[in-house]
Amino acid sequence: MKRKFVRAIFPGTFDPITNGHLDVISRGIKLFDELIIAVGRSPVKNPLFTPEERVEMIAELVADMPDVSVEDFDGLTVEYAAKKDADVILRGLRSLTDVQYEFQLAMTNRAVAGIETVFVMTSEQYGFTSSTLIRQVASLGGDISNLIPKTIYNRLQQRLKK
Repeated sequence: MKRKFVRAIFPGTFDPITNGHLDVISRGIKLFDELIIAVGRSPVKNPLFTPEERVEMIAELVADMPDVSVEDFDGLTVEYAAKKDADVILRGLRSLTDVQYEFQLAMTNRAVAGIETVFVMTSEQYGFTSSTLIRQVASLGGDISNLIPKTIYNRLQQRLKK
């Protein structure tokens, strides 16, 4: 039996990308033939970096990962997934709170667009981190250097000085 080619998208705002995100990406590429990191433009979040900056930063981090690409998108994730002919949405789970929200989202995506969601548990050392929390701690002068890649940490520090 011939194996099916599977393309997945990993959507998020990634403002900024964290080591937890990279953990999900590194495990996701082992599950799928192609992974598109889809940087969303969220109208409800107040981003620190532009979508273009986030794409550029992530692209640098995944440059040595074959079959991984980074793009930004507008609108519904399921519409973007259909446009990219993706079979699966990859999502990371950190906590029980994530499970409840992500389960509802996955059920809606399957009902509305017929796309499946695959969940990967974030490694325990990243289970408490989120981009929002990292931005908050960093803006108050806290040390988040062990939670994000060094290049991202440097750019975050520069941005917060402005």
